[in-house]
Amino acid sequence: DPIQVRMEVNIPIEKTLKEATLVFMIKNGQVLLARKTRHIGEGRWNGYGGGIEGAETLTQCVIRECEQETGVEISAADLEKVAEVTFHNNKSDGSKFSCLVHVYLARRWSGKPQESEEMASPTWFPLDQLPISDLMPADPIWLPLIFSGKKIVAEAHYGPFQRELLQPVAVKEVTGFN
Repeated sequence: DPIQVRMEVNIPIEKTLKEATLVFMIKNGQVLLARKTRHIGEGRWNGYGGGIEGAETLTQCVIRECEQETGVEISAADLEKVAEVTFHNNKSDGSKFSCLVHVYLARRWSGKPQESEEMASPTWFPLDQLPISDLMPADPIWLPLIFSGKKIVAEAHYGPFQRELLQPVAVKEVTGFN
């Protein structure tokens, strides 16, 4: 009788997201980053956020995601929108999708940030000493701008799994957001 071999292959799933939020918590000249444990940016340092659910507003999404991923509560009044970044993504199957990410800073919140299932090892980094090699490839281009007080609109073009940039990141400074 032939021997049957069952192989399990751990193939990462490429998530498709059309619109999302991202928040960076800032305190005493430092930013709180955590290592993503899954989905886009797995294994890299990032801020907190995710996709908009149902009819929630951008600020409702930021507040929900931050509470789920860190256990802290942020009020809408303490959120400052600083960027809109469109990530154009090429998937390994040849399909493409774009995701508009609304980026916020928060300088006040209640509670102590905790590790969560999706965001591990929350760590404070000085704003001028970011872990550049462990960020998403586009982040070293635009993050220092928002951390220095600028408001921006940016576009990044990624290859499969968002591991590499396919062209230079385009950044434009703006006066603000509605």
